[in-house]
Amino acid sequence: MRLAIHILLSVFTFTLLISCGATKRATKADRNNISSPSTSSLPAKKGQKIETGVASWYGPNFNGRLTANGETFDMNGISAAHRTLPFNTEVIVVNEDNGKSIRVRINDRGPYAKDRIIDLSKGAALAVDMIGPGTANVTLYLVKGDLKNSRVTDLKVPTYTVQLGSYNDLAPAQTQSKKIKGSRVETLDLDSGTVYRIYFGVYKDRSKAEKDMRSLKRKGFNGFVKQLEND
Repeated sequence: MRLAIHILLSVFTFTLLISCGATKRATKADRNNISSPSTSSLPAKKGQKIETGVASWYGPNFNGRLTANGETFDMNGISAAHRTLPFNTEVIVVNEDNGKSIRVRINDRGPYAKDRIIDLSKGAALAVDMIGPGTANVTLYLVKGDLKNSRVTDLKVPTYTVQLGSYNDLAPAQTQSKKIKGSRVETLDLDSGTVYRIYFGVYKDRSKAEKDMRSLKRKGFNGFVKQLEND
């Protein structure tokens, strides 16, 4: 009986020693070295460099409103407004003043100040530490999206047109377009399917597009001014 107890105690002691040797508690130094996502480190491939300039941010006055692509703006989320980049394009914004960066998705239009190239949501601005300064010198890298097949002709300048109709079939679009001198029919492949739209003019100045729209309305053709890059 004593021999059996002695054997059991020996086995228990041996097992305990192995467990203690195999288990290492994380020290304070170890915990400080645990990697976590950081906005200050860029991925190995940043993507195509597309633009440099000044970034600003927006939030409280727009929180809860609809963005240009129809989403509800969340100022604490990670998003951005750009004049021309197609909606859902993703870019890495590098704050050249401090080296921090953030990946954002374009879901709105702006900024409207001529010397700025992108408007970050408050959440994105916090990530690159530009809330205090209000603006920052930045570089934009394209990481998701296709500019080659987009309607963007100039990243800095929006392009406008007057839309006079949208059809699911080509024939009626062509018939209506023939009634409007100077109009054209364009084919667009959207997520919802192919549509045929009647457009009039191409403008860099929105006010000129609005002037022509009013003239067309007097002739009996209703339409609205839209930014071409929003298709």
